[in-house]
Formats: sequence, structure tokens, C-alpha cells
Amino acid sequence: MKNLLFFIVCISTSVFAQHNNPNKGYWQQHVKYKMNVDMDVKSFTYTGTQELVYTNNSPDTLKNVYYHLYFNAFQPGSEMDARLTAIADPDKRMVKSFKAPDGQIKKQSKIADMKPNEIGFLKVTNLKQDGVALTSKVVGTVLEVVLAKPLLPGTSTTFTMNFEGQAPVMVRRAGRNSEEGVALSMTQWFPKMAEFDFEGWHADPYIGREFHGVWGDFDVKITIDKNYTIGGTGYLQNKNEIGHGYEDEGVVVKHDKKQKKLTWHFIAPNVHDFAWGADNDFIHDKVIGPNNVELHFFYKNKPNVVENWKKLQPKTVALLDFFNKAIGEYPYKQYSVIQGGDGGMEYAMCTLITGERSLPSLIGVTAHELAHMWFQHILATNESKHEWMDEGFTSFISDFAVNQIMEKENQEDEHPFASMYANYYYMVKKGGEQPLTTHADRFDDNMNYGISAYSKGAIFITQLAYVIGWDNTFKTLKRYYNDYKFSHPTPNDFKRTAERVSGANLDWYLVDFTQTTNTIDYGIKSVNENAGQTKVVLERIGRMPMPLDILVIYEDDTTESFYIPNTLMRWIKENPYPEIKRSVLKPWDWAYSTYDFSFDTKGKKIKNIVIDPSQLMADIDQKNNVYPQVAQ
Repeated sequence: MKNLLFFIVCISTSVFAQHNNPNKGYWQQHVKYKMNVDMDVKSFTYTGTQELVYTNNSPDTLKNVYYHLYFNAFQPGSEMDARLTAIADPDKRMVKSFKAPDGQIKKQSKIADMKPNEIGFLKVTNLKQDGVALTSKVVGTVLEVVLAKPLLPGTSTTFTMNFEGQAPVMVRRAGRNSEEGVALSMTQWFPKMAEFDFEGWHADPYIGREFHGVWGDFDVKITIDKNYTIGGTGYLQNKNEIGHGYEDEGVVVKHDKKQKKLTWHFIAPNVHDFAWGADNDFIHDKVIGPNNVELHFFYKNKPNVVENWKKLQPKTVALLDFFNKAIGEYPYKQYSVIQGGDGGMEYAMCTLITGERSLPSLIGVTAHELAHMWFQHILATNESKHEWMDEGFTSFISDFAVNQIMEKENQEDEHPFASMYANYYYMVKKGGEQPLTTHADRFDDNMNYGISAYSKGAIFITQLAYVIGWDNTFKTLKRYYNDYKFSHPTPNDFKRTAERVSGANLDWYLVDFTQTTNTIDYGIKSVNENAGQTKVVLERIGRMPMPLDILVIYEDDTTESFYIPNTLMRWIKENPYPEIKRSVLKPWDWAYSTYDFSFDTKGKKIKNIVIDPSQLMADIDQKNNVYPQVAQ
């Protein structure tokens, strides 16, 4: 049975490795990790060996490689420590307050006071390439390596190393002894090869933001105290030796009383990360989801936790089913929801989330992190450069899913994305907005990063539905997933997919909304009625052009609508309100700041004229979108 399972996993790996990226000449690197790790749960230190087969599928000859040593960020004087001191609104989880001599309350990085046995670190020794010792240098959270022999295009080489690490006492995604009492949150825990793609190396230092990784296969053995239960990435290969809720039905696992540790063996095919969490008080539940996917839940045995985590399980089944239908089928046979970390963070085939939450919050964070499987761990955009594609698309689809599975009352009367638009409008009004193309580490403050990546990124999708219609938008999401899964798509790839699906030209949309801080602001400048004819004059106040849906409501409550195409689209959207008669007007060219049209009111009196009744267009000042204006 064990050999058969290994064979199936190997077959799956070869199938998964065939990415569908349709871009001619597309290539991506490949890694194959084999790691053996021994964890000391008393000191929170670990030692390990790593064998890494690296395949250079690029057209370049590589003379250097780079490894991420993420845990080195958790040291006094690190870039993460410095950023916490410099940024105006540091992450509350990572700072402490103190009273300065002048009496003012100030904040200080928690990293600054860490003792040697509290810091995080990763140390690499005995690093070799095909048996030849290598020259390397540690620069913060990056290990710079000079190859003994250049790696030619289309060839592979094998790196071997010994490494040791320490899980930091402060939990920021990773760490030990979280506030909820979870012993180990082991994420970003191993020396990880940096990504090299058509743009070159992405050996970014870890300052606390996002990640980018190389597609590959992981074979990981973790030796740990036998009382600890592990949940994480991959398929456990020796479950009937381990037990802890993994074993086959009817199998009773008995451990030798003299045995102090167990070795857990995981295989993860075609992923770009490997994470795990462990605790000696975990409850482990398993539920079978759609397509026989095993859903694993690991959580602390506390009364206030157990009840909600039991209720979470059928909702997770419903969420998986929703995402399968809305985006495309989840391709793996396992997913784990693990209590740990310091909030919620997605990893390959698993997530670590804080667990002492209300049920709605628990469902919401699980929905968000599960959705990341599609928009980060299967569609692996570079989230350091395009964080809005990861966080924004995930926020959109997870909010949509929660709205459906929670069966909220009066859904049709609600704007499910209203809070996202409100966040975006607040950021614009406050000032200091930066383009979505800003590198995740380069945002001036955390607030602008959060609103940009999560809210404005989600609006990119909801507003696209305004531009090309909901049907085309969901078709775009499905085709994008099908065409680019298991590769590293870019913003242009998504834009081109939407163009192929709809037939509209959308370069203007991608450029204005993501590469600039141009805003959308249209208004009704004047309305004049004369002899049964009404003339409406509109003005474009913001820089960003849009097509416009105009709704006219008469005093007898009859309606009609008008559609003003955006010339740049070279395309006309289908009527989003087929029950309402629509007239398509001449396009509005961007260079003209005003636009007018006239129509026959046929003796009826106008009650209201509304620009964009859907409120999906992110118009930053909607007071002038209605005639007559409503007093504020």
C-alpha cells in the first residue's frame, strides 16, 4: 500500500509539472527538495540536511544562485527591525509601547530586545554543488552563492547543505508559542531557493511582506517529539506508523514507550513552498470534501475553540465546492487548516490561522486563505510585485463565497463589496495613494498597502464586471486559471485573458487603474428639458476614462437606460439590465472633458438620472452622479 501510494504521488507529480501557460517561449525553473529535519521542542531549534536538484530551464547561463534565509529577519538590527522603527504605522503585533522621557507614548520593535535564545536564525554549512564546496555570503535574509561550475541552459545541478535554525519567540506568521499557545508555526523555515524568471533574480530581502517561489517537488522528513501532531503541506507517507488521526480506518497505532520521537514523512508534488505547524495538544479532524479531497483541521483542545472549529468544517467543504465551480477544480487531494501563526497566512496545501475567533470570523479567514490556493499557490504571481493580484483577487472571490454560503438575509439589497469601495475612497481622500504596481516593500505605510492590495485589488475585478459584464468576468477567471495554473502569470496575462473572453480592448484599464493613481470621477453637469426633449450634459472630472451606464427614472416609476461606450475599448457591453430598454449612444473620447446627449421624454417628467446604478464603478465622488443631487 505504501509503495502504491508513492507511485500514485509520483505519477501526479509528472502530470502537475505540465503547466499550461500559453505564452510562446514561456519557461520556468524547477526545484526538487529532499530534506531531513530534527526538531528540539524544548529549545525550538532544529538541524537539517537539504539536497536540492535545480534545473535551469532558462536561456541564461547561471553563475550565481540565491537562497532566502527568512528567519534571519527576526534579529536586532535586521531590515525588518529597522522598518518597524521607521514606518509611521507599524504592525501592532510586532511592536510594544513605552513612555518616552518627554512623556509621549512611543512604539518600539519587539525584535530589538530579543535575546540570542529568542531570535530567529538560519545558518547554512557544508554547501556544495555536485560535491564541490561553494563560496557563499550571508547578506541579511539572503545567502549569495557563487557556483563552482556555471549552470548552462537546459541542465541540472545538485546542491547539498547542512542547516540549523531557531524559531523566533515573536510570531510573525512563523515562530513559537503563539498568543493562543500553539507551540510551532513553521513557515519560511528552511533555506529556500530564490526565483529566477524572465525578469531575472527575485532575491528580495524579507522585510515582512510577501513571497515568490520556484515550482518543484518536496520530500520532507520531520523528526519531532512523539506527543506532537503535525499538520502542513503535502501527503503523509507513513500515517500508519505515525497515527495522530492520520491512520487508516480500523488501524490502531501503538508507539514504543521508550520511543521519544517520531519521523513524519511528507511528499508534496508541484508546489512552491512547504509549511507546517505542530503542537502537543492538537485535535486532528478529517472531513472528505468535493472530489474526495481530504480536509484536515488541527486546533487546540480548548472549549471555546473546539465548538467553532467543529462548525467550521462543513462550511469549509462548501467553500471548496464554491471555488471549484467559480474558478476551477482544486488539483491536490489534501488541504489543512491549522491553528497557528498570528492572523491568517496561506501556504501550499495548507493555511495557518489564529483560532480563538467568533464563528463568522473563523469562516471568513478560512475562506480567504483557502481562496489563496487558487490565486497564489496554483496561479503563482510574484506577490511582491503584484500583491494586488493575489490579495485583491482572493478578497473578491472569498467575500463573494462567504456571502453565498452564509446565506445572508436580504443579499439582493446589499452591496457585498461596499466596504472595499469605502476603504478605497478613504485612501484617496486621505492622500498619499501609491500605484498598485508599487513593490510590496515600498509602500509608505501599512494602511496604504492594505487598502491597495486588498480593497483596490478586489475592486479591479468588481469594476471589471462593470466594464465587461459579470458573465465575461467569471468566464475570464475560469480561463485565466485553466491557462496559467502551475505557472507565474503577470498582470498582462490576466488582461489579455479578459480581452480574449470579451473581445474588448482593456489596456487602458490595466494601465490607469494599476500603474497610476488616476481616479474616476464623472458628474451630471446640467439637465435641461424643453418641448419634450431633455438634454443632459456630463463632465469627466477625474483622469481615468470609463464607459458609462445611465439610468433615467420617471415619476411614474418607468425607466430607460443609456450606454456611453469608452472609445478606447472598441467594444460595446451587453445590456446589464435586459428588462430595461437601453439606447447605445456615440462613444465618449477621453480628450473631451464634457459630453452631451438628448432624448425624447414623451411628456413624462423625470424623477432621477443616475450614473452607474450598480455602484461598481469606483467613482470617488458620487454626489454628482445623481440628478437632482441629494443633499449631504
